[in-house]
Amino acid sequence: MHRWVRALQAAVAAAAAVTMVSTTPAAASPSEPDGTSWSVVPAGAGYQVTLRLPRPLDTRAAAPEIAVNGKSVGVAHESPDRRTLTVVTADPAAAHPSTVQLAWNGAVGGSAPRTTRRGTMPAPGKPTPDPTTTGQYHSTRADYDFGDTALTLPGLGGKAVEERAAVWVPDAPGKRPVAIFLHGAYEPCYDASTGKVDDTHWPCPTGFAPIPSYHGFDQAAEVLASQGYVVVSISANGVNAQDNQNGEDYGTSARGQLVLDHLDLLAKANRGRAPGLSPSLRDKLDLDHVGLMGHSRGGAGVVKAALLNAALPHPYGIRAVLPLAPLDLDRETLPDVPMAVVLPYCDGDVSDQEGQHYYEDTRYAGPDNVLRASLLVMGANHNFFNTQWTPGDAAAPEGDDWQDENDPTCGLDAPATIRLTAAQQHQVGTSYIAGFFRLVLGRENAFLPLFAGNSGSAVTVGAATVLQESQSPASDRLDVAPLQGQARDVRFTGSVTGAYCASMGGRSPQSGLPSCTESTFTNKFPSFAPDGFASHVTASPMLHLSWTGAGAMTAAVPEHDVSRYAALTIRAAIDDTSPSADLKLTVTDGAGRSQSTTLSALSGAMTPLPGTGTLLPKTWLESVRWPISDLTRVDVHDLRSVVLSTATPSGGVFLSDLAFQTAAAGAGGPSRLPRISIEDTTVDVGTTATTATVRLTLSRPSRVPVVANVQPRAGAQIAAAAWRVEIPPGRTSTTVAVPVATGTTSPPPADKAYQVWVAAPANAVLDRNFAHITVHNQPAAS
Repeated sequence: MHRWVRALQAAVAAAAAVTMVSTTPAAASPSEPDGTSWSVVPAGAGYQVTLRLPRPLDTRAAAPEIAVNGKSVGVAHESPDRRTLTVVTADPAAAHPSTVQLAWNGAVGGSAPRTTRRGTMPAPGKPTPDPTTTGQYHSTRADYDFGDTALTLPGLGGKAVEERAAVWVPDAPGKRPVAIFLHGAYEPCYDASTGKVDDTHWPCPTGFAPIPSYHGFDQAAEVLASQGYVVVSISANGVNAQDNQNGEDYGTSARGQLVLDHLDLLAKANRGRAPGLSPSLRDKLDLDHVGLMGHSRGGAGVVKAALLNAALPHPYGIRAVLPLAPLDLDRETLPDVPMAVVLPYCDGDVSDQEGQHYYEDTRYAGPDNVLRASLLVMGANHNFFNTQWTPGDAAAPEGDDWQDENDPTCGLDAPATIRLTAAQQHQVGTSYIAGFFRLVLGRENAFLPLFAGNSGSAVTVGAATVLQESQSPASDRLDVAPLQGQARDVRFTGSVTGAYCASMGGRSPQSGLPSCTESTFTNKFPSFAPDGFASHVTASPMLHLSWTGAGAMTAAVPEHDVSRYAALTIRAAIDDTSPSADLKLTVTDGAGRSQSTTLSALSGAMTPLPGTGTLLPKTWLESVRWPISDLTRVDVHDLRSVVLSTATPSGGVFLSDLAFQTAAAGAGGPSRLPRISIEDTTVDVGTTATTATVRLTLSRPSRVPVVANVQPRAGAQIAAAAWRVEIPPGRTSTTVAVPVATGTTSPPPADKAYQVWVAAPANAVLDRNFAHITVHNQPAAS
């Protein structure tokens, strides 16, 4: 979500050219003429890889990684001056690498020039209402600013940040719902006279001024205020200046707490007890109806804010969360709160679109009753949702995060590009921000087709085609087969092979499932892309249906009367090895009558998305919907089976979430599920390997099993791995044994603290989601 092209392209090119290594602890790596160098030294049972860049990295949402021989070996630690990256890895390729390079989202350089073909776009659905229409209310501004060092947040090494926000207050009567916006990571400071930026100091150095990123969503704020919402857009420049160097979770906890601190301030203002805030806020804020929107790292921040809020004795009424082009390094789930994830197809920053995991991981994470949606905005990039990061609109230096402007699919200079103009992208962003809060907080169901429909799989929003995945509230949904694993009522016949798969590239062997793809292009598979801190946690189990002749998959309908639902739905996408494929969809009733159609007749899910190369095309499952009103040749009060049979000679398709649904917003709020936390531990290591006992605890016992995943951050003595764990009903804790290798040097290595994460829980929500394993290496007995 950040301006990074100018300096980063030079850094990437320099890093890619280096081919030197030192494997002895005392040796220093010489520098290339451009100042780039790298080195490798033994570190316990692994290797510490260091990459030195000739100039600081610019700020961007994605976390920097180091690639050895073209393969990422993990998220790198970034030095305070942003010129040195380090990672400890046990990958044997690091012993004598030929190249050490900068990587983003698993790919060297993040993107590269490529040739692209223009694919056929899925047919759009019906036009949706315009949620950006100006309403009847006028608004006044109630901005506040308590200075650059007003707050101290967790995870920033004790360094202070600003407490500053732009506020719009409508002249509507009574208490009004509140929408809070949180921008993402961008350079915090700039010099207007020279155009230079500074992204490592806060407060801004002399001669530099804060970049007003929090004004990048003013258009959406003004629209919502005119409709009767109080809107608060928070400045987070201080977090941006300090999160990579000091934040153990890249500022996610700090951003979440920042939102809660502003809510605390607003609560005081609502009671007339906040000196320095406008009296227009008194008795004006309905803090039982709050919506959060976060862009990029701000997307991760608002999810964290909702989770932190749920742990409060008296939580605020956070009832809607919209992560916009979000980062998700640690696989947090958010049950009980309506959520819409918005992903830009031409994202050149968070190019693996890891925010898709918020949708994937939360679908069955708890017995809630809310809408979830994931929206893929064709032609949108990362930065241009924020006007302050957009050329022609920004007060400070800006840039297009999509690197290759000649790319035929996403390049702004390509004749047949699908890219939206900046104004078009601002419009679609405003539509989704305003539309979601008006739908969920305002109960304006006219905007439901923006997020979920009862037919098709795409909508047109302004100039944009937007593809949809959605899951209706439980009260409006009958799950036939989630298709996440073997099911008694699902069977396969003929040449059809139904293989349940998960993750990609062998990342999650503990799942017992094969990978959904062996491709190394993680940016092309949002559902399967590994996250930075939970890269080996099982990602998106689903059905991979493949065939070389006639055959079928048959699923029994658990409740025969489906007349109260609006559509039969399934998520689908052709796999990355099939240039074309189609399936026939058939329903059969108790009298043996049947009716059929094809997936391609219902949606564009069987059409490949456009582009080729390392970033495109994306493999992304769309919601295919067959309206119940179209089922005129069967008795919808007595449906018995749903059959997917082959409609092409061969093919491969990913399938998930077979259900009957009616599109609805549902209603939710702060989750009341038990909270799960992970605890610190210390392990003494001598001359033999051992294990560290990591404990997970619940805030209270659960009536159903709580499932979660544990992954340590790999290093010299701890290998990359993940474990699925379960806390049985009635219990409040369990433990995981994490193998720890012995130190191999004499004297032994110094004590080392390794992060360990708990991720993607079900039937609980995350509280403390990371802790430390401290390895104490003891000298050998004499």
